[in-house]
Amino acid sequence: MSKIKISLLITISIIIFLISIFWGSRLINPFYLNDIDREILLSIRLPRVIVAMLMGMALGASGAILQGLLKNPLADPYILGISSGASLSAALGLLFGFYSFGIFSIPLTAFIGASLVSIIVGAFGWKRAGLWPERLLLAGIGLSFLFHAILMLLISISTDERLRIALLWMYGDLSMIDWSLIPYGLVLITTGLFISIFRAKALNALILGDEFAHSLGFSVHRERLFFFISIALMTSASVSLGGMVGFIGLLIPHIMRFFIGADSRILIPASAIGGGILLCLADFIGKIIMSPMEIPSGIIAAIIGSPYFLYLLRRRDVLSL
Repeated sequence: MSKIKISLLITISIIIFLISIFWGSRLINPFYLNDIDREILLSIRLPRVIVAMLMGMALGASGAILQGLLKNPLADPYILGISSGASLSAALGLLFGFYSFGIFSIPLTAFIGASLVSIIVGAFGWKRAGLWPERLLLAGIGLSFLFHAILMLLISISTDERLRIALLWMYGDLSMIDWSLIPYGLVLITTGLFISIFRAKALNALILGDEFAHSLGFSVHRERLFFFISIALMTSASVSLGGMVGFIGLLIPHIMRFFIGADSRILIPASAIGGGILLCLADFIGKIIMSPMEIPSGIIAAIIGSPYFLYLLRRRDVLSL
């Protein structure tokens, strides 16, 4: 049955992918492409949809891992402060005009910030030769508040135009995406996915308790380190590609857990696919709902996700893993 449901998810993702490519402010006929349509398709829409899929996959899978790792149904990829560090670093680049590396400038500064915060959070969460979930969670929350406060301070003293650019980027603006950003994001996100899927059996054991995992032969602290690395890679790459997109990492694992169960070996890839579907759909809606003006996909994802999460909370016990 789960194979059928995974196949259905893949089919839906392909349909959403194709709709996002060919339907927009200008409808493109895939069977007849003139030069303008081909340029729009290959230079604008296709890289944008691929990045939306990659970001959604990273956030969905990271949320599923983190909820199991922290045994907290309200955990999402941004709770560790990695996204706040990436946003602060990228905003510094935007607000102070750091464009030395062209289109790579913002992703580069965001990834550097996310990587540094990952190291800091890991250092705070390390105790007695291992990572402790409670310390990771508290360190992430504390650093997230700090970086958010600094970010708001920077934005409050910036010029209006730079403020608008920074805010749009932070809320998931994918309008500046091109092909050059995809290879590095693809490598980091697929690496994180590979690590997490390969170690998914260990996550199942960790959810049941450290003693149980140890009795099955898993090194608890080593497994937590693997999962922390995978989350850091995927979250850093996602934020650096297109800013912060909320609710996907929180909502999608709960939806997938409802449809296919809590086995991490299936839940992680299913959450990746579901996250890709939701962000791609949100980006598509953001492009057409007020065309020619675009709404950042992060705003649309939150508008879609919040009511549905409340619906799940009302109809089902989403607080159980």
